[in-house]
Amino acid sequence: MKWALLDGVPDEDVRALLSIARRRQFARGEVVFHQDDPADTLHLIDKGRFAVRVQTSLGDTAILSVLGPGEMFGELALLGEAEARRSATVAALEAGETRSVHRLDFERLRREHAGTSGVLIAILSGQVRRLSQHLLEALYVPADKRVLRRLVEVAELYGDDTVPLTQEDLAGLAGTSRATVNRVLREEEERGAVKLGRGRTTVLDAEALGRRAR
Repeated sequence: MKWALLDGVPDEDVRALLSIARRRQFARGEVVFHQDDPADTLHLIDKGRFAVRVQTSLGDTAILSVLGPGEMFGELALLGEAEARRSATVAALEAGETRSVHRLDFERLRREHAGTSGVLIAILSGQVRRLSQHLLEALYVPADKRVLRRLVEVAELYGDDTVPLTQEDLAGLAGTSRATVNRVLREEEERGAVKLGRGRTTVLDAEALGRRAR
């Protein structure tokens, strides 16, 4: 398995990181960690998809992202702040497996292999780029296009035409309201680009969705 955020990191340093990682398996719906839990482990995804969710002060829950094989979560755990807390809840959308790296193990690895600091830099810089892209989209890209972009991305992540997420989940991913998502999907269903079902959306014409999302 190759993790995109580690591209460019020397193979020796990646192998050193994986040598201290522990394999963890999760059942469908199982929570990896909760928002406000101690932040002490990084997870590299080997199998399955995981949802990153946050709860607002009003008690509402929004999904921030869906991550799959080759991606990771919990990277702030490697910054070395013992009092750090999780900023979101992560749960398995299906049976999954990760390689977890505890902060103390990573600190020990950095002392023994100075080059592995590049791993941390690669992880954090990659996440900053992704967050910056989503921020720019939120400011300058219309909500309709954001909905289509997230739908196409998640369909590609699953490698399947069926996206097993609710409209509320898609609204969280796109940073808009459920009403907007419902309207956009209904319009695309009328065009024949998608088919709507209970808690899922089937993409029938990804190319057309991609064109309208640009």
